Amino acid sequence: MALGDRSYMSQAQTQARAGTYDEGLRKYMLGVYNYMTLAMGITGLVAWFTAQSPTMLQTIYGTPLQWVVMLAPLGFVFFLSFRVHKMSASAAQITFWLFAAAMGLSLAYIFVAYTGASVARVFFITAGAFAGLSLFGYTTKKDLSGLGSFLFMGLIGIILASLVNLFLASSALHFVISVVGVLVFAGLTAYDTQQIKNMYYAADSGEVATKKSIMGALRLYLDFLNMFLFLLQFFGNRE
Repeated sequence: MALGDRSYMSQAQTQARAGTYDEGLRKYMLGVYNYMTLAMGITGLVAWFTAQSPTMLQTIYGTPLQWVVMLAPLGFVFFLSFRVHKMSASAAQITFWLFAAAMGLSLAYIFVAYTGASVARVFFITAGAFAGLSLFGYTTKKDLSGLGSFLFMGLIGIILASLVNLFLASSALHFVISVVGVLVFAGLTAYDTQQIKNMYYAADSGEVATKKSIMGALRLYLDFLNMFLFLLQFFGNRE
């Protein structure tokens, strides 16, 4: 009877630990998605308000300042990637919000180049696709780590092909780049979600966990944004 009691207690404790773990994982992932969603909201608002100001558009896109605006988000990404471990959690958050705002400035042109209705339509298409892909990455039992190197090579290929097409201006190559881009970032959405989930296993408490959440949000933000931009080239209606 005592042995049975101990067995029962052991089983109950295991179930309790599993419940605590699942609750902690859900909270961790919710924090990642909240950071990403808020950053996306900041980007959208900054882009929209900038597009409503002819003066701002002329200042940004009619002067050499456009190169600063275009390269600033990339600078923030590299800065966060290499310096986040030395930053406080609050500094990492502020840098992430500044990155989102800088990205908004660099994307203001889409509200001028495309109709508002088509931008909204493509955004919701992207949101639906992203949700499904991220859910797959979160729930699948299949290890997606093998896709990492393949997707990274695809990403490098997109960058190189885009640079070449700056000189060729080939519509056929542009179409191929867009198709591959959608596929690569669709795969990265599922892959990164699983990687972020796995980060929870080694997650620390306090500031380190917060900074890991911010970096996870950055990865998903970039996946969503790039998928949106590539889909916009397919389904967006130009002004």
